[in-house]
Amino acid sequence: MAGLFGGRLASYADVTFFGSWADGLEALDQRGIQLQENGAATKFRVRATHDPSDCEGAMNALVLVKSWQTEAAADVLQRCLAPEGVALTLQNGLGNIEVLEAAIGTERAALGVTMSGATLLGPGSVRVGGAGPTYVAPHPRLETLVDLLKRAGFEVRKDPNLVSLVWGKLAVNAGINALTGLLEVRNGELLERPHARLLMNAAASETAQVAEAQNIQLPYKDPSQQVERVATQTAENESSMLQDVRRSVPTEVDAINGAVVREGDRHGVPTPVNWTLWNLMRAKVDRHAEPMLEQG
Repeated sequence: MAGLFGGRLASYADVTFFGSWADGLEALDQRGIQLQENGAATKFRVRATHDPSDCEGAMNALVLVKSWQTEAAADVLQRCLAPEGVALTLQNGLGNIEVLEAAIGTERAALGVTMSGATLLGPGSVRVGGAGPTYVAPHPRLETLVDLLKRAGFEVRKDPNLVSLVWGKLAVNAGINALTGLLEVRNGELLERPHARLLMNAAASETAQVAEAQNIQLPYKDPSQQVERVATQTAENESSMLQDVRRSVPTEVDAINGAVVREGDRHGVPTPVNWTLWNLMRAKVDRHAEPMLEQG
């Protein structure tokens, strides 16, 4: 997702990628970011760094790291975001905005949700996935960034009730992401496997029940219909969790299915399907991580 947003913004702003993936940063610095869309590939020149001092004084930041990296990103933003700047999180899962607000203050942290999708093909190379609007909560410092995003071709909408959209996306992610990671299939194949489809619908429905217990109304009526609609629209996509599994890196399952379980416990709503998907994914990730730990 960082590649998608950074690539498109590069024609309208001075874009610097900050991260810790050495191969990715080297590719970005040497060759730029390549976006593949509709059979065509376009390159955009960007800067890339792992040194916060290279980003000092930044007025606008997009936070698109994995949820387990949010605390590290917040530490970097403390050093490089200008006092009058703003950081917009478009991350998956729950808890990211709270981490940012605690580190850099509510006046410099803004919440958003994006329905766009992208698949990482390799260092510096991204395939554009399903297109969709990006929603942002009203924030006094977001005007410049919103204007840049619109100029770069993103559909941006302001929505004062972003909590509904956050939970609406969470329900879909809870149904799709862990299952595709566990089965190592693209989104659309979940619809072709009856038992996978059953689990997908159940995880989304549990998430909706947890939202309802908090008086949060989702932006759609039927979570099962919605998760199947998204799986159909993104049938050829590889979910971010599947991409993480294939790269043998940590996933966002704690901030998605795990978050559903934690919120369910808090509000007395049983979430057995999300609990099972959460623990199965942790077991799968732990299996992948073992060789790396032994070598380190």
